[in-house]
Amino acid sequence: MADRTPAVPPPADRQPSNAQEEDPLPLPAESLVLVADSPAQPEKESIPPTQVAAESVSLAAAENEPVTLLPPAAVVEFGSVLVVEKEEPLQPPPRSTELDSEVEAKPSHSGRDVIGVESTKSNAIEEQKLPQTLVSFKEESNRVADLADSERKALQELRQLVEEAMKNHLFQFEPTPPGPPTEITKVEENRAKEVQEATQTLSLLEKKLSIWGVPLLEDDRTEVILLKFLRARDFKVRDSFLMLRNTIRWREEFGIDSLVDENLGDDLEKVVYMHGYSRESHPVCYNVFGEFQNKDLYSKTFSDEKKRTKFLRWRIQFLERSIRKLDFRPGGISTIFQVNDLKNSPGPGKRELRLATKQALQVLQDNYPEFVAKQVFINVPWWYLAFYTMISPFLTQRTKSKFIFAGPTKSAETLFKYVSPEQVPIQYGGLSVDYCDCNPDFDASDQVTEVSVKPSTKQTVEIIIYEKCIIVWELRVVGWEVSYSAEFVPNIEEAYTVIIQKARKITATDEPVISQSFKVSELGKVLLTIDNPTSKKKKLLYRFKVKVLRE
Repeated sequence: MADRTPAVPPPADRQPSNAQEEDPLPLPAESLVLVADSPAQPEKESIPPTQVAAESVSLAAAENEPVTLLPPAAVVEFGSVLVVEKEEPLQPPPRSTELDSEVEAKPSHSGRDVIGVESTKSNAIEEQKLPQTLVSFKEESNRVADLADSERKALQELRQLVEEAMKNHLFQFEPTPPGPPTEITKVEENRAKEVQEATQTLSLLEKKLSIWGVPLLEDDRTEVILLKFLRARDFKVRDSFLMLRNTIRWREEFGIDSLVDENLGDDLEKVVYMHGYSRESHPVCYNVFGEFQNKDLYSKTFSDEKKRTKFLRWRIQFLERSIRKLDFRPGGISTIFQVNDLKNSPGPGKRELRLATKQALQVLQDNYPEFVAKQVFINVPWWYLAFYTMISPFLTQRTKSKFIFAGPTKSAETLFKYVSPEQVPIQYGGLSVDYCDCNPDFDASDQVTEVSVKPSTKQTVEIIIYEKCIIVWELRVVGWEVSYSAEFVPNIEEAYTVIIQKARKITATDEPVISQSFKVSELGKVLLTIDNPTSKKKKLLYRFKVKVLRE
């Protein structure tokens, strides 16, 4: 499967807002997914460092209202430009009788508030029924120095148990009992010799026993692996050891080491894929269950036990390949952020899907402890409450504490709390393109500015330019249903304003992202205007680059 993950995670200083933290596992066909590494991206032409100030001016109340400067976090470096954001009130539309509901505002990385998308009364009632996490989950440190005394003691005891188990050959397991005797062929004789040779070298292999590419002893990554098993069993040492031993047995029986290198095809590459990083630098894995609306794909994947087993092997293979690219060093990123898109997902009435999900959940919980940093479910449909009730008994409380749910009207806003817009794919409200569709002007390292456009207001972004240059920008409004225009206003009063884009209404079905450029041959300012005549708040995302023209 082709990798789609950006080569470099976002800077550490772009940590997420204090939005509620939670961690999840998967849904319908099971989030057995994890991270895939990414190819290195070509370097972009660097832009000369220049100072840029950003300030927000509110004109909604009175003309002589004092200018309010944005927090320092809103100041970004571009090429000799000043960014000013202005709000102007419009004539208010008739008051809607629908009940609006909002997600609580949270500060974004740029210092502006991230406001939840509103929904109609019916949607608000529907989304109130979604299961909500009562306990916020915060990912713990995997550094030994940060552990409590009791946790350090448990880690030491587990390490001792592993050492003793290796000395006593407790990680050697009896082969599967043979069937009734049959005529022995040459192939079977050769197989018997191979088994005998393998048995003779078990002791040697045991000394080098590893899991996910990490040796169980004498490695600085060992403690991170052992901590995963301890946390999965609430630091109960014996239970953690049994889980570890059972996992090693299962991996041997399932043939994990050979599975990693098998070619299982790419039929499901649109169902599960990696794209971008979270605000905390976790690789993000997307699970798109709506792909199973394709009857041929559904039948090919789930119609009988053999196909469901192949699907499970494919998901485990994807998971294993992803895990082996994580950083198990103390302080490293050793978990994945999962996004489960339930739009058009087959409902719980699909028996084959239920069976595959139950089997996958069991395998994950038993053999892949603490590999999910957070699990976000978006576009959650009305039937999910019943489905969640069905699978809930199979989930641990710790697993359930990591879940985050968002209905269709709040999906983009929820994602932006945890994944910055430049890392979110276009189809989920962000500005990140698929890596096969190269964007020549912007990549994931180009930060996006988020602005909330109030109901019945006109939001203008002024980019004041102090040098001759070529300016390139892209923007989108989540959900659109607004008007957009762009113009260049020269500083010289006698000069004419240049219309870059006439005002036009853009609907949700039009192009999701607008990309434009303009050659500035005289000093002035570029005005990007969003006119929101609706009674709903809108989320404006924009970014731009400036290339100075040299004489």
